[in-house]
Amino acid sequence: MLDHGKGKDSLAINAGFGLMDFAKWKPKWTIEKYNKNMELYDVEEIDGNLLLTEGIEEFMKVACGIAGATAFNNANARIGVGDGTTAAVASQTGLLGSNKTYVAMDATYPQVSANVMTFRSTFGAGVGAHDWREFTIANGSSDSAKNLNRKVESVVRTKPSPDTWIIQLEITIS
Repeated sequence: MLDHGKGKDSLAINAGFGLMDFAKWKPKWTIEKYNKNMELYDVEEIDGNLLLTEGIEEFMKVACGIAGATAFNNANARIGVGDGTTAAVASQTGLLGSNKTYVAMDATYPQVSANVMTFRSTFGAGVGAHDWREFTIANGSSDSAKNLNRKVESVVRTKPSPDTWIIQLEITIS
């Protein structure tokens, strides 16, 4: 507002005024199923997951270069599958089922291209031969690893022991 009588300018901004920016996290899981002869017999796609608080914090620490943070890289990252059916909640710290298996990343994974990161692990014959109802990305092989996310599915899928299943998580951030 301009006060013509005294030559002073003043400007007021409403305290309720704000700017917001949003990032979109779009995860898509893919499971390729091969029989004992390595013949592909099914491909399953699953959308979504819930980010876990411990994973978000670790991810941010890695991005900021904070000492002691463990990267979700080829040396550390694992895809975990389990038979847990408890609904995903942000405060959880990993898989909750009684049967769970974590497998290291395939060579050259995870990969990043533009705004997409891809994690992939191969569960060979005899590995993870149980129900697959929950999924996660962890940055280590022990219970102290940080889990980035957790996905729980109502669909019951059981991996036969002689089969090889390749599971991939593709995350698009926009």
